[in-house]
Amino acid sequence: MADKATQSDGQTTGPAVRESAFEKAWQARFAEFAALRDDDAGIAGWSVVGLETRFRFFRGLWRGAKPGSVYLDVGCGAGTYSRWLADQGLRVLGLDYSHLSLVKAQRREAPGVVYCVADAMHLPVSSASTDGALCFGVLQAVSDSAPIVTELARVIRPGGQVWIDALNAGNPAAVWDRLSRRLRGKRMHLRYESLQALKALMHAAGFEDLSPYWLPIAPRPFRRLQAVAESASVRAMLDWVPGLGSTASHSLVIHGIRASATWGAKR
Repeated sequence: MADKATQSDGQTTGPAVRESAFEKAWQARFAEFAALRDDDAGIAGWSVVGLETRFRFFRGLWRGAKPGSVYLDVGCGAGTYSRWLADQGLRVLGLDYSHLSLVKAQRREAPGVVYCVADAMHLPVSSASTDGALCFGVLQAVSDSAPIVTELARVIRPGGQVWIDALNAGNPAAVWDRLSRRLRGKRMHLRYESLQALKALMHAAGFEDLSPYWLPIAPRPFRRLQAVAESASVRAMLDWVPGLGSTASHSLVIHGIRASATWGAKR
């Protein structure tokens, strides 16, 4: 691949223009991350442990897909997930509004992956043209999840899969972060999402069979307990004990299936 990222029309482009100050600030942050770091985690704005934990968690959840299926990795950063999906036999389009992130992604060996500069709210992809999509590490950097969820529903064909993650709004650390910043008169720097709100958005957009998964991430002093936090028994407790998942988990992941085109008309 050439050492540049392009849109679907083949023209090199810069980052998409964002309307809100919150999103412009995040666009600047991602540009800075890509300029200063060369590792996948740093480019994405995660710690190494944070990215490794999220990536390992997703691999454990992955349900598989028919070889040759076309998948989008929306907000792909340095291409961590894109490369793994390609290794599973999929054709992958990695999308990100950070041109420099994609330049660095393309420097990794990634047969089966094409990268494209694009805005997650305006994907340069035809409607109902893909078999599935991932959207990880994006919702915390936008002021509203609805446009992205709607775009994902538009581009995925009926029966296709979607995976979306978000920072959990119910976690006590997230509650305190929002409250303390408000008390100090500081603007929000991350956006947290509730499971109920995200499920409602996905359902309204035309996704069904929604399956949520809670991801607890152990604080730094207790990192040795991370394997326990990700164990099957703990995951079962997070699902079945009322309120435990939303209280104990740092992040959440939702898997959904794109319903038929007539889904909305039936409800």
